[in-house]
This record gives sequence, C-alpha cells and structure tokens, in this order.
Amino acid sequence: MPFNIIRNDIVNMKVDVIVNAANPELKNGGGVSGRIFEAAGAQAMTKACDALGGCEFGKAVITPGFNLPAKAVIHAVGPVWRGGSQGEEELLRGAYRSSLELAKHNGFESIAFPLISSGNFGFPYESAFAIALDEINRFLLEEDLDVTLVVFDNTATAMARFRNKDLLTYINDHYVDEHLDRNRPNYIRDRPESLDVAFSAIPKPRKLSSDSAAKIDFPEEITFSDALLAYVDAKGMTDPEVYKRSNIDRKHFSKIRSDKYYSPKKTTVLALAIGLKLNLRESMDLLARAGYAFSPCDKRDVIVKYFIERGEFDIMKVNGALFDFDQKLLGY
Repeated sequence: MPFNIIRNDIVNMKVDVIVNAANPELKNGGGVSGRIFEAAGAQAMTKACDALGGCEFGKAVITPGFNLPAKAVIHAVGPVWRGGSQGEEELLRGAYRSSLELAKHNGFESIAFPLISSGNFGFPYESAFAIALDEINRFLLEEDLDVTLVVFDNTATAMARFRNKDLLTYINDHYVDEHLDRNRPNYIRDRPESLDVAFSAIPKPRKLSSDSAAKIDFPEEITFSDALLAYVDAKGMTDPEVYKRSNIDRKHFSKIRSDKYYSPKKTTVLALAIGLKLNLRESMDLLARAGYAFSPCDKRDVIVKYFIERGEFDIMKVNGALFDFDQKLLGY
C-alpha cells in the first residue's frame, strides 16, 4: 500500500528507513528517540549522530540503522510548540518534506514515520496529524514510495474522535450498530432503488465535459472494470492521477485495467470512488457493479459516505478519519 497508518512501535517496522523525531543536537532523548537509540544500539547511534554535528529545526539527516530492522534512520527535527505563532507549522512540514526527499535521494522504497513533534515537543495532536497527512499526500501525488505513519498508542486518536463533531453526529445518525443479517453474501441485494435509473439501458458512455461528467450513467451489462475505465475517461483523469488519489498501488491498478472481469475488494472500490471524485450516485453505481452497496451497519461505509456527500475527496483525510474511528483504511 502506498500509504498506511498503524499502531505499533516504530522500532519494529521492517521498512527500508524509519524516521526519528529528533532534537536539534541529535542526542539520545525520551519517547521515540530513546526507543530508536536503544534498539539501534545506543553507542553506535550516538557516535554516528555526533559526527553529523546536529540538525536544524525543519530539516533532516540520515544515519545507518545499525541493529534495527530498517537499513537507515532519518533524524527529522520538528518544532517545539510555542502556541502556533512561531512558524511551527512550516517547520513541521519541512521536517516531513526533508525526510521524504532524503528517502527518495537514497533510493529507499519504504519509510515509516512517527507523528513528529506530537510528543515531548507538545505539538497538538490534531494539527500534527493533519500536517503529516497533507505533506505525505503532496509527496505521494508526485513520487512512488510506500509510507507508513506509526502511532504508538491510541490515547490521542481516541480524543480526536470527538473533535470532529459534525462527523461524529453523522455517524450517530446513520450508523446501525447491530447487523440484522450478518450472513448475506452479497450487498448488491441491498442496492438502493435510486440505482434503477443508473442501471437503465442508455447509450454507451462517452467522454463528457467537466460540467456533465457528474451525470454519467452506464448500461447495467457493463462490468466493474469497464465502468471504472469509463469513469476515468469521463472525469478527464490519467491513470496515475487515479491510482495515486485512490492510495492504490500502480501494479494493482494495472491488474484492474487489464482484466475485464476483475473482482475487487470493497476497500478498493471505496478508494476508487474517492480518487475519482465520484458523487454519491456514481459511487453507489460503482459499488453495485462490484457486488457491494453502502451499508448502515458498516461504520467505515458511513464515514466514507459522509465525505462523499460533502464533496471532500482527499484520501488522506478520509483515511485519517477512518483511523481515528479504528476502521480499515482505503487503498491497497
């Protein structure tokens, strides 16, 4: 998966490079830094860091990984929170950008980040999380790299659930906690009646203008793969735009494109609905062609539907919300 968020200890990550939330002196500290130094071998890591002579706020430097599973450690120096008026946001963004560029420059294919500055440096969790997602997303829209954001515990994320009151209210209003029939093998049985119009026999899809793209319909006999490619064309997007905006691996997308009868997982279809900026009707159509539907008994479905109804198609924001509510992320 190009991007993922997990709860783990970053020293256990089997990736090419992990990121240390470092201090400017690159000294062994508490929290993430202390665990990384200990796992790498404190003496060897201290010697390597001392040789670098420190690092500026908003920048990053690199050392070997020593005893860690990762080949290397990028030491990123995020800002200390001083109320938000001292350039903290740009410095934090710089720490992420510098780390990602270092990973690219050194030819690494995978990287794991902690939530920089959110611990001892006091950066508010919600803002630190949003900045991390935004900077990683900006990079991944241009580059290919597997990126994982590693959150050590669930205290901050549990608090974050209640900060987006609008989303929380939407979930409370739309989520059905008890599934009345858990054994139904195919969500297409629950296809909303509004899809009857979308499935009516109409002319074969053609490339539409941006003004009319939202009104596209497809004959029911068109497969999921056919409909997907027609949506890509109708929205005026390139394949790279779609799979990057959907958090889907390029090889996976190529497989979907080449197999007319490809049967996707629901998480893939939901990701593509976000990546293609499909409205609710179009999203329901694409889901149904893969044998699924939005279910009020699936909290992830409810959250994704919330963003689609509001025309918010940032896959990172969607996945950030899903993570906060302990739901499986979108993409592959």
